[in-house]
Amino acid sequence: MGGKWQSATTVNWSTSMIVDSKTVTCNDTLASCLKRKHHDISQLFLSQDSGSISFGSSKFDPERFRELLTEAIVMHDLPFNFVDYEGIKRLFIYLNKDVQLVTRNIAKADIINRYKNEKEIVKSLLDDAPGRISFTSDLWTSLTTDGYMCLTCHFIDNNWTLQKRVLSYTFMPPPHSGLALSTKIHNLLYEWGLEGRIFSITLDNAYTNDLSVDILRDELNLKDLLVCKGDHFHMRCCAHILNLIVQEGMKGVDPSIVKIRESVKYVKGSQAQKHKFLECVSLVSSENKGLSQDVSTRWNSTYLMLQSAIHHRRAFQHLDLIDSNYKYCPSKVEWEKIEQFCSFLKVFYDSTLMFSGTNYPTTNLYFPAVYLCYIELKKQIEGDNEHLKVMASKMWLKFEKYWSEFCATLAIACVLDPRYKMTFINFVYTKIYGECSLEFHRFNTKLQSLFDAYKSSHSLQPSSSNALGNDLNNVGNDDTFDTMEAFKEFDEMSSNEFRCNSLKCQLELYLDEPKMPRHVKLDILNFWKSNQFRYPNLASMARDILSIPCSSSLVLLSCWGTCT
Repeated sequence: MGGKWQSATTVNWSTSMIVDSKTVTCNDTLASCLKRKHHDISQLFLSQDSGSISFGSSKFDPERFRELLTEAIVMHDLPFNFVDYEGIKRLFIYLNKDVQLVTRNIAKADIINRYKNEKEIVKSLLDDAPGRISFTSDLWTSLTTDGYMCLTCHFIDNNWTLQKRVLSYTFMPPPHSGLALSTKIHNLLYEWGLEGRIFSITLDNAYTNDLSVDILRDELNLKDLLVCKGDHFHMRCCAHILNLIVQEGMKGVDPSIVKIRESVKYVKGSQAQKHKFLECVSLVSSENKGLSQDVSTRWNSTYLMLQSAIHHRRAFQHLDLIDSNYKYCPSKVEWEKIEQFCSFLKVFYDSTLMFSGTNYPTTNLYFPAVYLCYIELKKQIEGDNEHLKVMASKMWLKFEKYWSEFCATLAIACVLDPRYKMTFINFVYTKIYGECSLEFHRFNTKLQSLFDAYKSSHSLQPSSSNALGNDLNNVGNDDTFDTMEAFKEFDEMSSNEFRCNSLKCQLELYLDEPKMPRHVKLDILNFWKSNQFRYPNLASMARDILSIPCSSSLVLLSCWGTCT
């Protein structure tokens, strides 16, 4: 038998086996190995779909190839002539020799068709949205000074999930006047069939935006398309207003801040200086969190720079001892001033971050956050720190202006938060305006007016009490209890209680219920999802108000990361 055995090496696996060349096993093994190099090349690659990874085994699909190519061009911002690159053509042919190469014109046509298909999907999604829709709009200037307008819609779907979609990012030629802006927005609303669905629009604080909103409101009111004649239509970007308030206080920078700015520049000036600073960080046993360099026109970047410098305070002090060229280390008093300055700005920084969220409702958070800013300003104005007193006094002038013009819609959103309700609004108004103020009375009137608008616009639905009564008809009753005299007094009392409750509207019933503890972490959308059948009209109002974004500028950034 020894002469019948030989070594066979497979081409694909490079392994040796002792086999009998005359047996079926040997022939089958060699045949199967040789066939492998003729298999579809897709079998050699991993495919990833929805986070799961599996070995590819499907045949080449030309249509799917063009879909993926279209997605890649859009996702990575590739030029249309990307498909004409010689290296890309060779790669496609290598992956499959039967591939039909795509020209730049075909790629362009595929992207336009994909856009049209996606637009229909978004339209269908908006058609299914149960409530009204809020919008944000902002103007952007490219590096070539071309103007672009972004229009984004925000709504809460049937599952009570906050949704946003960029409807248009389009070239906006000059002039950027109020009339031109309102015309552009109105045309986009008409194009998407959303004229009659709009609840509010959030814009940056600018004169042309104010003018465009006034024109747009008048046009929509002619068709009676707005809730309460547009009283809740115009929302000013809260993050932008807060930015204006803080920028007012930042005028005239303190010398200690200048020292920090120069210190960061010094450390980042060369690799040798960076290395020396890292040695100082290591020597003082401090965690290296990096240094943030600010942009002088952006106060939030200045705040982050000061925060990073405070963390590395001891490293800067050590650098001052070992580096004779470093001249910018703040004194002990200046470090204390910087810490106080950061503590003061933290309230405004945290509020700005809160207002700029896009994955959760922000309108219900506005009133408590702004009240904290109010308290912090009053505290510093009445405090002993002269520098912060001057800064807070400048900010207070701006704060008073915008506080007096603040939108009642944002306070209504706070009422719809079961942790605050009307109790918190009354508390804040009493602190600011005193007991039983005219301002609180006006707010209460606007709240009732908005609820009445929703009550009249929705078809009458059975109250929770009636629904409960209908359910009880299907439950077996013990007739023995009906004949007992002892239960008649209870029945009369229950009947009177039902009559009293039936006279109350859903808003009153909601406000009469005890509020939740303020510190409870609440998913407010889930709360209203759970209570939409108890308070159907009030829940519809909450759905529309909670979909309003407090900020306009950062919506596009959250979608695409950066914009120039």
